Amino acid sequence: MKFAHLQGLIVAPFTPMHPDGSLHLELIPSYYNLLKTNGNTGAFICGSTGEGVSLTLEEKKQVAEAWGEATKGDDDFKVITLVGGTCLQDAIDLSRHAQRIGLYAVSFTAPSYFKPASVQVLAECCKAVADAVPQMAFYYYHIPVLTGVGFQMIDLLKEVEGSIPNFAGIKYTHEDFMDFQSCLRFGNGKYDMLWGRDENLLSALVLGAKGGVGSTYNYAAPLYTSLIEAFEQGDLEKAQSLQQQSIDMIRLLGKYGGIATGKAYMKLIGLDCGAFRLPVRNMGTAQFQSFKEDVAALGFDEYCSRAPETKYA
Repeated sequence: MKFAHLQGLIVAPFTPMHPDGSLHLELIPSYYNLLKTNGNTGAFICGSTGEGVSLTLEEKKQVAEAWGEATKGDDDFKVITLVGGTCLQDAIDLSRHAQRIGLYAVSFTAPSYFKPASVQVLAECCKAVADAVPQMAFYYYHIPVLTGVGFQMIDLLKEVEGSIPNFAGIKYTHEDFMDFQSCLRFGNGKYDMLWGRDENLLSALVLGAKGGVGSTYNYAAPLYTSLIEAFEQGDLEKAQSLQQQSIDMIRLLGKYGGIATGKAYMKLIGLDCGAFRLPVRNMGTAQFQSFKEDVAALGFDEYCSRAPETKYA
């Protein structure tokens, strides 16, 4: 079974929330319009950025349905949903649901409480989920900083080769470029390797990556589109400069508390996705004002994403 390799920017959307912490699904059609308008080619929903681990099983289904409905008829915009990892039966249930509503692919991450003892056991877990939806593309999501499962992905590809026909590739969110390049070249480039670190996308492009999955593509897609274009045109100096702009922007996430800072960026471009759920900490009013000043100093207005009806404020 062959699946097309995804290219360009696959955005990891935030899950929109009301002030009371409930899902704000009505925002998703406008959200999709924003992402599509700014050049994103797909969405990886319910992942780390989408607070998948903080959503109930039913909420994950509701989010998937909302994205499926919003993107219905747009075959060029691929929606991948993360179905979890720790509870295999929930992952199977969510995968079958994703298949019923017509999403493009499902993704699975390593069980992180009872961790697989070997790459062979991890492959067995992948197979249990992938076999439930044999006609759908299946991606493994490698993010050892959060799962604590850090097997070499080249070993996983060798293990699943020939046993999981719908294993399409890996969302690779780690810094092991040696392993990543080996995966890219395995089986004459058979598997789709999606880069997951926005701050060094350029390095992955040099190795041969064609697509990335990232959270900052939500609010700065034009920056990365320009970076990819500069690289493809051989203008390495410009690509390096744009990557540095990305790094400077991403450093503010650490300065202001981490992943929730991304939703603050979304407020600045006019799409208020609410706050993150506990245990993630959100910035207060005074911090937000300081954050706005730091963002303005970066020249964010020059490369931020824009919806047709909104302007960066």
